[in-house]
Amino acid sequence: MSEKPRTPLTTVDTVIEISSGGIVLIERKNPPQGWALPGGFVDYGETLEAAAVREAREETSLDVTLIEQFHTYSDPQRDPRHHTVSTVYVAIADGAPQGADDARDAKVFLEGELPSSIVFDHPKILADYFRYKKTGQRPKP
Repeated sequence: MSEKPRTPLTTVDTVIEISSGGIVLIERKNPPQGWALPGGFVDYGETLEAAAVREAREETSLDVTLIEQFHTYSDPQRDPRHHTVSTVYVAIADGAPQGADDARDAKVFLEGELPSSIVFDHPKILADYFRYKKTGQRPKP
């Protein structure tokens, strides 16, 4: 009996820049608990871009405008629940985020004030993002 082929799950994450300064992180309701970039699974028939906008709205109550596709992260260990491949976007938004859907809370953080309990590979994504903002250097494959 042959094993059914398995493929990674497709996800998106978004670094939301707030016009007044800082980026948005959400506090997760579900395991793994901690702070994370807004994001989630891409629905069948949905584009990556539509999923990023939808997930941002569902988790932060913000309407975002995507600025650029930042990088794709594919380490099989990036999410302890599944093998996921996430395309990360940079977006802008105005207003104060409010946690909704599977986000207990949503807050704006400055680079030097990030919470210590950031889950998944999001500390790496954030380090890559802040380096990119300072130097223009994108993560290497």
